[in-house]
Amino acid sequence: MSVSIAPTETITSLSLIPDLDERSSERSSERSSEPELLGPSCIVQQKPVSVTLDGPAIFVLALGVVLVIHFLDSYLAEAVVSLIPIALLVHNDYHNFLSLGPGGTPSTVPGYIRITYLRMLALRDPFTAPTPDPDRVPKMGLLSGQALPYRAGPRPVVAGIAPQRQLDQHGSKRCYIALRRAMENLSAQSPSKFGTERSCIEKHGLALFARHPLQTNCQGEICHVHDSDHSMHMSLHPDDIKEILQKGWGQRHPLAWKGRFIQMPVSQDFVMIYAPRDEMELEIVCKIIGAAIWYTLAEDVTVNAK
Repeated sequence: MSVSIAPTETITSLSLIPDLDERSSERSSERSSEPELLGPSCIVQQKPVSVTLDGPAIFVLALGVVLVIHFLDSYLAEAVVSLIPIALLVHNDYHNFLSLGPGGTPSTVPGYIRITYLRMLALRDPFTAPTPDPDRVPKMGLLSGQALPYRAGPRPVVAGIAPQRQLDQHGSKRCYIALRRAMENLSAQSPSKFGTERSCIEKHGLALFARHPLQTNCQGEICHVHDSDHSMHMSLHPDDIKEILQKGWGQRHPLAWKGRFIQMPVSQDFVMIYAPRDEMELEIVCKIIGAAIWYTLAEDVTVNAK
């Protein structure tokens, strides 16, 4: 299979991004302190439902409830009173959806309705690996023989479907820059095999593509990195998915399952990899990217983020 990578308006060269040009790296390092580089560049938040009422608001609300009960039929009054908390929940949930930022679903009311529907189809257990397909090549994964270490600490909190984002334990800006450079270096060193462009799946963020994939999610996309939380999405062999789930490096996408009658937007081997927080975790994530390349091309490629 041959896949052409069409150009887009997305900036995919680090030399076009402010403060990331290698020629200005020294000036950039002088302007940016070490804690700033190690900290996240964006915080994704989800807010609980919270209602604060002052004295006048309490009076108006109580008066409204009394008038509804007095003038409306009892069943209609019950319906009106019941709709108030439902409206608050929907309003809060919609704004939480918007706060996840841009992703595969438009940040609009129709996009929110679509995500609300897809929630009913989400995986109940994102920490169990899918069953390998005996007819797929490669037949086995790559990570099980590399003694992948356990990720330190508890798993981060993850929310959303499309987009799916990491809410805490955000990766550092330095690791994010290194991930982008690693993907661009692969494209520059092997242009006949790899390319970088805007993600076909997410419609945002830098992605690494295979020009001649054995199997693909979307136009040969191997993986992509999120600009907001610095986590990644990619497809892995089920053996490697089992390894990263057991060692705490990621989790399956909520829609990564195969149905008989429903076509899911992503394949069952689609996973989220948590954002690397330091150099050691960056090295492990690069190994996982190598496993994604192996699954897409059946080639063992070393990914170097240095």
